[in-house]
Amino acid sequence: MRRREFLGILGSAAALPVVANAQQAERMRRIGVLMHTAAEDPEGQTRLAAFLQGLQETGWAVGHNVRVDTRWTTADPDSFRIHAAELLALAPDVVLASTSQSVAAFQKATSTLPIVFVGVVDPVAQGIVDSFARPGGNTTGFVLVGEFSLSGKWLELMKQVAPAVTRVAVIRDPAAPASLGQFSAIQSMAQPLGVEVSAIGIRDAAELERAIPAFASKPNGGLIATAVPQLFRHRALVIALAIRHRLPTVFPFRVFVADGGLASYGAAAADSYRRAASYVDRILKGEKPADLPVQAPTKFELVINLKTAKALGLTVPPTVLASANEIIE
Repeated sequence: MRRREFLGILGSAAALPVVANAQQAERMRRIGVLMHTAAEDPEGQTRLAAFLQGLQETGWAVGHNVRVDTRWTTADPDSFRIHAAELLALAPDVVLASTSQSVAAFQKATSTLPIVFVGVVDPVAQGIVDSFARPGGNTTGFVLVGEFSLSGKWLELMKQVAPAVTRVAVIRDPAAPASLGQFSAIQSMAQPLGVEVSAIGIRDAAELERAIPAFASKPNGGLIATAVPQLFRHRALVIALAIRHRLPTVFPFRVFVADGGLASYGAAAADSYRRAASYVDRILKGEKPADLPVQAPTKFELVINLKTAKALGLTVPPTVLASANEIIE
């Protein structure tokens, strides 16, 4: 063999690993996303956009090196199960699960595929992970409420924006340990603030339509909602009933105030979705969910709706307005 031909062959062989590595680097990765809102819900779209922004910040470009398949659902648990199965059939490398219902649907279907959750309250109590520091298994993520003590601040906020309130009904899910934990934190603040606290279930719309008007039949009432997945499904109804019966409201998320609620204080939900992209990135690069600690919120927001306050005949104190991250007029 001539020396020139041999060197040409050798050069081609030496280049093969480089070509192979380049092809591997360009391999399209796949992410499944199961959201807990309707596709046309602006809040759901905002949260998904934050996640996609986070992916872009970590070097992933949709359509170039990653594909994102999304399913939307607000219905019964069967709907979560069906959509989770659809996403798993697409053979994703990792899935993003919005709220505990989405996580449960994925965990029942797979014990190996990496799951990153967002919008879950107390994942240890729900059996989603073993601990915050060492989640174990195939699941980790970002919680919605870092500590239940945050829920007590909702009652403090209620007394600040509506000082005449002496009775508060708390919307909760009696079947959810996390919701009960939030309710207990609110109860612990009730006596020092001179407020009587009762509970309203959120199993279905009919229960809300009965319980909220009944509670509002007596004066000086206010309404607080705990952070539960069903709240999104019924948010238009809850806000409409509160406005109709002139009940001051405090919610855990900004979107409820944008839709007509009086006030909210809680984690900036979109920020958690953006941060979740960093865990998806690390998993796609080889890390295991079991080694990624569950993260608490780092960004919180206080939002006040002055239009609703005016309709209720309330004057929001300047100190509260000065502390607000956003004022809706």
